[in-house]
Formats: sequence, C-alpha cells, structure tokens
Amino acid sequence: MNGTPLVLDGSQGEGGGQVLRSALTLSLCLGRPFRMVNIRAKRRNPGLARQHLMAVRAAATVGRATVSGDELGSRTLSFAPRGVFGGDYRFDIGSAGSTTLVLHTLLPALLHADRPSRVTVIGGTHNPLAPPFEHFAEAYLPLLERMGAPVRAHLARAGYYPRGGGVVTVEVRPTRLRPLQLLERGPLQTLRGEARVAALPRHIAEREAQVLRAGLDLPEDAVPVVEQPPDWGPGNACLVWAHSAEITEVFTGIGERGVPAETVAGRVVEETRRYLDAGVPVGEHLADQLMIPLALAGGGAYRTLPPSGHTRTNRWVIEAFLPNLRFRFDEAPGGWCIYLEART
Repeated sequence: MNGTPLVLDGSQGEGGGQVLRSALTLSLCLGRPFRMVNIRAKRRNPGLARQHLMAVRAAATVGRATVSGDELGSRTLSFAPRGVFGGDYRFDIGSAGSTTLVLHTLLPALLHADRPSRVTVIGGTHNPLAPPFEHFAEAYLPLLERMGAPVRAHLARAGYYPRGGGVVTVEVRPTRLRPLQLLERGPLQTLRGEARVAALPRHIAEREAQVLRAGLDLPEDAVPVVEQPPDWGPGNACLVWAHSAEITEVFTGIGERGVPAETVAGRVVEETRRYLDAGVPVGEHLADQLMIPLALAGGGAYRTLPPSGHTRTNRWVIEAFLPNLRFRFDEAPGGWCIYLEART
C-alpha cells in the first residue's frame, strides 16, 4: 500500500456522491489511502447521507480499512485500506438509499479480492437519481462479463423509494479485467417496456404504459402492466429495454409523490428517444459507470452521448489516482468517443 494519502476536494465536478464512491473504489483497488474534504459540498444537505455512509463502511469492511470521519453529515473522510478481502457480506443501508450505488462501489474492488465474495445489500432498488436493479443487472453487468468478469446478481425483493427494504445479492469471483471496445451499437433488435405498481392503484401503471406505447410507437403487448407483491411497495416504476446487436440499454422512471404518471413515463420516452436517435451504443449513465472498469483494465474506448457531469467528474477522480492514464473525450458525428490511453 502506498502510504501517502491522496487529498481530494469533494466539491470538484458535480460535487456529489460520485466523487466519494469512485475514490473508495480506486483506493481499494490500488491500495492508495486518501483524504477527502468538502464531501457532497454542492448538495442541498452536504456531507455523508445514509447511503454514502454505507458505501464507506462497506468499503472499509472489505478492505479492513482504517477510517475516520465515517458518520452522518461528515464533510471530511480519511480512508486507508489494508487490501481487498473476499467473503460473505451483508450490508443494510437502513433506508431507501440505493443498493446499486453501494454495489457499484464494491464490485470493481472485489474483482481484486483474495477469494470469491457473496454480497447482499438491503435498501432501495428503484430510486430516483440512481441506477435501478435492471440497469445494473442487464446493462452494466453484461459489459463486465465481456471484460472477463462474470458477476451473478439476484433481486430477492424490490425496495421502492421512499420505503426501501429491497434485497439484492451478487456473487463475484476475482479476475483481471480486459479492455473493452464498444464503438458501434449494431441494429436495434427489440424495444420493449413495462409499467409496474406495488401497493398502488393499477391505473398509475396503465397511464404510464399508454405514454410509453404512444411515445415509442410500441404495440400493447410490448408494454405490459405488472402488479407486484404489495409488501414490495408502495412504489411505481416504468422501464424500457433497448436490445441491440452489441448492447442492451435500460431506461427507467421512478414514481414520486406529486409527480403525474404521464410525466414519469414521458421522461423515459424522451431519454429513450434521445439514445435511439443518437445511434450510439452507450447511454449517458452507463458512460460514467464504465470508466473505472476501463481504467482497471488499462485501456478501451466507447461511443456515447455528450459526457455528463458525472462522467467528467469520474475522469478527474480516476486521473488523480492513476496519473499515468488519461481519458480523451472526442466529439464526432453521431456522438462522442471516450478513449482511455497512457500519458506520453
């Protein structure tokens, strides 16, 4: 382990939890301690919220790390791992905080562990502003498998915002990642959707399904309405899967109190249309999620939509930990190309 802590300013870039999660992942993978100040400085309630605290404590557990500042509301954190240790882990966020964001923090590190791992996280599985389980399992994990890291994921029960209570389990075997080239999407093979409710009136999902069908020109049987077990809710989600020759992308809207069903589904239609019209393989959210795996693999490239604040923030964090590498963002007809290359 490199004994000199890397000092990071959490207000950089989008100034939210992305800086912290990426730093935790890279610290574990590289054995590099860090100290972060101004954690989540650009959020309405700065400092560590419950889901960010769980990411810290989960990372500390698998890394047997020395940590200070790991408490709710803390704006500074010091983290020094001793390694990456596989095993059977169970983490309960204690709220509807995102299970998938905790798993995004841990998974790349557990690929470097001393033995296989089984990780169960309890909390939110379908949250606004976080990747839902379907995106994690059906868009992100297949690309990790293409890079040489098959990871099994199982949803035992959904946990909708704001109640939570969802249960997700993943099984990970240590492996070395291979570079990924993903510049073409290939022909669109199928486009389908789904509208779900749990312990909420069925008409909410029916209205969302109607918007998805009309907005994406889909037949009725391509967007079913699903009533999930009442004890999974209350909650609502509408989803669209775009299956292409080279990739599957998933777009999701999560119901929120006071937001009409038509608005939730309309946002999903807009995001899906933007992706399909661009002709790129990698959607906006998957673009930032792929950056750490590519960095750990030592190379790769993909084509995507204009880089988001999360993507640009991830570049800054990764290059701070790995100054011998750099991401190059090139705008080109039909999208942006993101390349990882060695500095010269």
